[in-house]
Amino acid sequence: MSWLWYAIASAAMAALVSIFGKIGLNQVDANTATTIRAAIMMLFLFGVLALQGKLTMIGEVLANKKAMLFIVLSGVAGALSWLFYFLAIQKGDVSKVAPIDKFSVVLAVGFALLFLGEKLSFWGAVGVGLIAVGVMITAFAA
Repeated sequence: MSWLWYAIASAAMAALVSIFGKIGLNQVDANTATTIRAAIMMLFLFGVLALQGKLTMIGEVLANKKAMLFIVLSGVAGALSWLFYFLAIQKGDVSKVAPIDKFSVVLAVGFALLFLGEKLSFWGAVGVGLIAVGVMITAFAA
């Protein structure tokens, strides 16, 4: 269950992105800030690869055409997500934007069922439904 700890750490870091991003976006262009953030992420991740001794694996990934197609698509989707997210938190409250952003959980489960053939248990479906309802209540409650 190491995936669970990684998922919890991911959620915690994503929450900090929202808070640090909102503070950092004060009186600056959101798209420029997002671009700078992406460059910092790239440099940080190159450092991680270097520390792990995996820089030589970059060529393997670049040579795999199918992997590269989906990595490029994922990168474009991620970039668009962050551009829209930073614009949203710049103009709105994190407490309203973040829950709507987390509707991505519901969409990801739906896409996994549709495109990856994954299965969802009854209780899994109940949980996804509750997430959807929770997003709407949190985002649109007065």
